[in-house]
Amino acid sequence: MITGYAQGGRIEDARRLFDDLSERDVAAWNAMISGYTQNGRIDDARKLFDSMPERNVVSWTAMIAGYAKYERIEDARRLFDCMPKRNVVSWTAIISGYAKIGRIEDARQLFNRMPVKDEFTCSAMVAGYAQAGRIEDACQVFDNMPKHNVVVSTAMIAGYAQNGRIEDAVRVFNLMPERNAVSWNAMISGYAQNGFYEDALKHFSHMQRAAVKADQATFTIVLSICGSLAILELGKEFHGFAIKRGAVSDLSVGNALITMYAKCGNIAQAREVFDKLGKMDVVSWNSMIAGYAQHGYGKEALALSEHMKQLGIEPDGITLVSVLTACNHTGLVDKGRHYFYSMINDNSLMPRAEHYACMVDLLGRFGHLDEAEDFVNKMPVEPNAAVWGALLGACGTHGNIQLGERAAEHLFKLQPENPATYVAMSNIYASSGRWGDASRMRKMMRKMGVKKQPGYSWIEVNNKVHTFIKGDTFHPQAEKIYAVLEQLTEQMKEAGYVPDTDFVSHDIEEDQNEHILCCPS
Repeated sequence: MITGYAQGGRIEDARRLFDDLSERDVAAWNAMISGYTQNGRIDDARKLFDSMPERNVVSWTAMIAGYAKYERIEDARRLFDCMPKRNVVSWTAIISGYAKIGRIEDARQLFNRMPVKDEFTCSAMVAGYAQAGRIEDACQVFDNMPKHNVVVSTAMIAGYAQNGRIEDAVRVFNLMPERNAVSWNAMISGYAQNGFYEDALKHFSHMQRAAVKADQATFTIVLSICGSLAILELGKEFHGFAIKRGAVSDLSVGNALITMYAKCGNIAQAREVFDKLGKMDVVSWNSMIAGYAQHGYGKEALALSEHMKQLGIEPDGITLVSVLTACNHTGLVDKGRHYFYSMINDNSLMPRAEHYACMVDLLGRFGHLDEAEDFVNKMPVEPNAAVWGALLGACGTHGNIQLGERAAEHLFKLQPENPATYVAMSNIYASSGRWGDASRMRKMMRKMGVKKQPGYSWIEVNNKVHTFIKGDTFHPQAEKIYAVLEQLTEQMKEAGYVPDTDFVSHDIEEDQNEHILCCPS
């Protein structure tokens, strides 16, 4: 009963039941300690641990695992070093704790000392090395194992995928004698992480044909893919599938549904899912606020963020990004300033580079270029490429050559192979009639071997994704598409539309520029 209450989040009821016990054995003490750690009450767990009349290896391990979970690794290590007796779970808990926070050498030292290793310990080391980008070390641990079970093979798949080695991930997956839902999820997620969305969805189909039951994590992954590709109809199908499987009650699935519908442009459906969530966390609120912000519903996004604070839910860094995006899309510069500084001061948020980039974009987009530059110069951390890129973009919008040159100078140092900087400066120069400087930018690109990748877009028709690049002629229905575009262009001109060619390439004729603006991309 104590464990049941704790797992349901009713930790006070669990404690009352514990206190009412006339006799408490070590199992009851351990259940209560684990309940506290599961519910984030690590200090209460320690008080109970210290008052135990008798402890066993489970008691010690529960406390070590709790400390490790909340990244209090020094506290975990002190307890581990004091343990009178250790088992494989104790060793794995402390090794996993070190690996989780990136202290992989400390994890390795303990791993080498460990008398008997099991698949969970090896999985922790593989995951730790992969997270640190040391995939060859992860391979060494994996290859030195006498046999590979589903746990360690899944860790290796995830490790390869995290480091962009998707073919190696597929090889390990194909060699597995048995697979569970976690293995399939790792492979589907791996494809998605590396941009192979269609392969990820095909792998989901293979999973179904293999009669492996999709779990909450599976639905979270595939719904995220549908959102990334803006495949609304397929997303709806997965929503229905999740309902049949009883997965929609899971909070992570609910959050994924909100994001999917929002990214697909169906804000009303996203809000309906949000309102029906029985339990919400900060991710739920962030997902809905971000959805409103991305589609220009700035007032709704800000109202929701205010409601969130009124309910006592602490906003985080992602909330601030979404709120600033909302202000940006609706021109609320003063509101943006207010939210930026109030969230930092009132909520003790430590702003990161993306927050500064949002503020620079907001100020610059609406013509406050001097304030934007001053904001960048007074940043307590070194501005990154996103910050300077936001400032350069604003210079392009408002034709500020001098400030644009200063921003570009930093970008050339930070990302010399990024074509966007050269293209932006070339367009800024050309818009001001400085053709020689515009030509110099293009020559610099050629000298550096930098090439601009063509933009592309996609639409979904009858559950099939059609991808287009700028000026595409390879689509089987290209002739029909261009014929319709020509008709639409004529109708737009008759209605008074005049193409703005200022920011299309300036080394081609005006009529070609107009044609480019009307091409699919």
